[in-house]
Amino acid sequence: MWNRMFEPRVLTDYGPDGFLAISALPGGESLEWCYGCGKCVAVCPVDIVGDYGPRKIHRKVQTGTDLMADSDLWLCTTCGNCLRVCPKQVDMISIMPAVREAALTGPGVPAELQEVFEKTFRYGNAFGQNQRRRAQWSEGAGVPVRILAKDPRPVDVLFYVEDYWSFHPRGQDAARAFARVASALGIDWAILGPEEKTLGDSQRLAGEKGLFEDLIEDVTATLAKYEFARIVTPDPHGFNALVNEYRPRGHVFEALHYTQLLAPLVGQIPWARELDLRVTFHDPCYLGRQNGEYDAPRTLLEAIPGVHLVEMGRCRENAYCCGGGGGGMWLDALTRDHTTERLSERRVREAAQTGADVLVVCCPYEVPRFADAAKSTGHEDLRVCDIIELIDEAMQSGAPGG
Repeated sequence: MWNRMFEPRVLTDYGPDGFLAISALPGGESLEWCYGCGKCVAVCPVDIVGDYGPRKIHRKVQTGTDLMADSDLWLCTTCGNCLRVCPKQVDMISIMPAVREAALTGPGVPAELQEVFEKTFRYGNAFGQNQRRRAQWSEGAGVPVRILAKDPRPVDVLFYVEDYWSFHPRGQDAARAFARVASALGIDWAILGPEEKTLGDSQRLAGEKGLFEDLIEDVTATLAKYEFARIVTPDPHGFNALVNEYRPRGHVFEALHYTQLLAPLVGQIPWARELDLRVTFHDPCYLGRQNGEYDAPRTLLEAIPGVHLVEMGRCRENAYCCGGGGGGMWLDALTRDHTTERLSERRVREAAQTGADVLVVCCPYEVPRFADAAKSTGHEDLRVCDIIELIDEAMQSGAPGG
């Protein structure tokens, strides 16, 4: 008797229309290159807490799903781990922003994301804060913070604070710590203050390329007013924009993440005490995988007296994602309906398994995300802070921070 297991099947559910539409978008060409090996699914952070992955996206499009109208379009954090392992170089970091841009004219754009776009367009920042408040964080720094509009002399380091260190309370703590450390090291630095607008990389990855292009015009017009040698930012997404998006458009600056500025100076840091802390470090996707910087943050951590670094199982090239990239920072309400837990919660559980006292980060998105996740997962005893806060703490002679 004929075994129906081996009977040829006529596949009637396949069609090229979805691929044709996506491939016609600048950046969308590589989706149809997938040949279904599945390596991407194994490393996709969203699949680990849900049912997702580039191969699954490919299959859905192949069988008729309109990605532009599907909630899957907004779940990708553009972390880049899939591209790292893909033998066909299917590039979701280009595909997803391209399809999202095309989808912005439709009805499926998440309301919280649309709100961020509107705030950024109106105020130049994702928080919708008045630009006059850009430099208010500096008032409690305890050291002078030079604002170029008030003192336009040439400067070595233009410190591009970005939104979360400017406006989020925990980000402001880190910004003040940076001010104290930079001043103690004698770095010649200044900020734009009210003239600063976000560099806009997360808005670009979330699909608002037009807004991003407008921001480039505004940002570069402001930068052209001043003389500086280097731009330094605490935001890996802003750093990525300066290195990989501004330069191809002809705006070339020497750009550094703040850890890259400080790592060569560790021998000059005036340490005041040992911290006696066991810490673990979360690699930001857009500093590590996207731009290849893994060592500068670790150089700083290993230089802090009394700090013992223990690595999580997924670190460096294979580090897990916090969930904030690609617009994910503003989409927790959407992702909650498609995942069993937030990516930040999964990462906090991994950090807790190391026995660390502190989960240390160097991306402004991550302190609030992981601090909330520590509470929601029952790991309130796991302290979350930025590397710069530990450096500042070890330079002070008072009691440790909380």
